[in-house]
Amino acid sequence: MKTIQKKICLLGDFSVGKTSLIRRFVEERFDEKYLSTIGVHMSRKRLERGDHLLDFFIWDLAGGEDFDVIGPNYLRGAAGAIIVCDLTRQDTLAALSKYANRLREINPKAALVFVGNKIDLVDERTISDADLVVELDSLANTYLLTSAKTGENVDQTFVRLADLIEG
Repeated sequence: MKTIQKKICLLGDFSVGKTSLIRRFVEERFDEKYLSTIGVHMSRKRLERGDHLLDFFIWDLAGGEDFDVIGPNYLRGAAGAIIVCDLTRQDTLAALSKYANRLREINPKAALVFVGNKIDLVDERTISDADLVVELDSLANTYLLTSAKTGENVDQTFVRLADLIEG
C-alpha cells in the first residue's frame, strides 16, 4: 500500500491545548499537567485512507511571542494546519486570523482547520459559537469544537484536515 507523507502544524496562542490535542490524537491520552512548548516538538501519526496510508508529521509550534520569532521558518512546507483557540479565553480568538494569515503568507495553498478547544469546560466558556462565526467569516466557513481531555472531535479534526489536504 502506498504511503503519502504530509507536514502539518498546530498553531495558536500559548496554553490553548495544542500539545494536548496532539497527545490525544497520537497517544490517545491526556495529561492535566501543563508543559509549555519551547520552539517546536514533532510527532507522527499514520492514518488509513482507503487505498493508501497518510503519514502526518505534526509540528507543535510554540505560541504567542515565541511564534513571532521562530514560527515562519517552521511553517515552510506545511500542507496544512490546525489553528486553535481556547474557548475559556476570549483573547485567544483574535489570534486565529493572525496564525492563518502568517501561514498563508508562506504557503497560500495550505489547508486550514479551525478549532475551539476545551469544550468540556462548559461553565468557564467565554467564546460562543457566534463569536467563532464572526471571527472566521473571512477565513473559513467551518470550525470544530474539541476537548483534548475527553477526546471529543479530536480525531475528526485531523481527519477533516486530511480530507482538505487530499481533496
